[in-house]
Amino acid sequence: MMLLAGTFPDSDLPLTVAEVRVQDGSLVIDGRLLPCMQGTGAMMGAALAVTEYLKLDPPHAIVAGDIGQGKGSRAIYEYLIQNVKTLAPEVLVLHYWLPDMELTRRLCQAVDQCETRPVMVADAASMYSAKAAGMAPSFDIFTPDATEMAFLADPDATHPAYIARHLFDTDITQTPGLVETAYANRSAAKLLLVKGAIDYVVRNGEIVATIDDPDVPVLEAIGGTGDTITGLVSAFVYAGLEPHHAAIIAARANRMAGQFAAATPAHKIGHVIDQFPAVFGQYLCQWSGVCCTGTEGEHDD
Repeated sequence: MMLLAGTFPDSDLPLTVAEVRVQDGSLVIDGRLLPCMQGTGAMMGAALAVTEYLKLDPPHAIVAGDIGQGKGSRAIYEYLIQNVKTLAPEVLVLHYWLPDMELTRRLCQAVDQCETRPVMVADAASMYSAKAAGMAPSFDIFTPDATEMAFLADPDATHPAYIARHLFDTDITQTPGLVETAYANRSAAKLLLVKGAIDYVVRNGEIVATIDDPDVPVLEAIGGTGDTITGLVSAFVYAGLEPHHAAIIAARANRMAGQFAAATPAHKIGHVIDQFPAVFGQYLCQWSGVCCTGTEGEHDD
């Protein structure tokens, strides 16, 4: 099972646990229609594009509404803490929720009790919470952007808003140094996919790949294009790829989907997600050796 956890900005959405599917551009979770928009929705939409294309079992979702008060976030934390051992996911993806360091520590302790430890992926506020709680090394994959990389490298910051450097001073030329510092401070997951004009794939502190083609700068202006990368890499790991191969393919696929979409700043993230099946059909076997049956072949970096 791949288990995707995150909140939606909807105060009326209760804690809901069910398979997630897509219907007419919306997510369907336990009969509820949820928007495939930036944030948790975009992450789930991208993961579904992979599982549907490869004919894998659909992901399960744990979602709740939260508009910043923390009630929905705490409900997800507590549900996972109580049930992750029974659920026994192969891949556990944590996304948008209100950071809580104590609950993050408790969740990592609960995960350690699983008979088979899931691959742990975190993005956005879940990643912030993991770093601030001192639990980053317990995670297998983080997917930060350049500014978030500066946060991971700052030993004193508990949120990207409080990094020592100015929020907009960080650029891609600083990424290698920030990566080195983050690993030295034990503030990075085993694998990083650093998103930006150049995407960096980092395994245990070593940059193993950079991806900058195709160059689609307009993706930066479309909310959710970082969230889709998180969904893609998680789903490709679920399909059986090694994490660093999954990260390379996710970065390539996200860029190519933007090119296929002829994206403009006016486009919504769903327009990009809609292109993933065409991208996979043209490139996935070439990139990874994965075919529609979900089997894994040889990989190229």
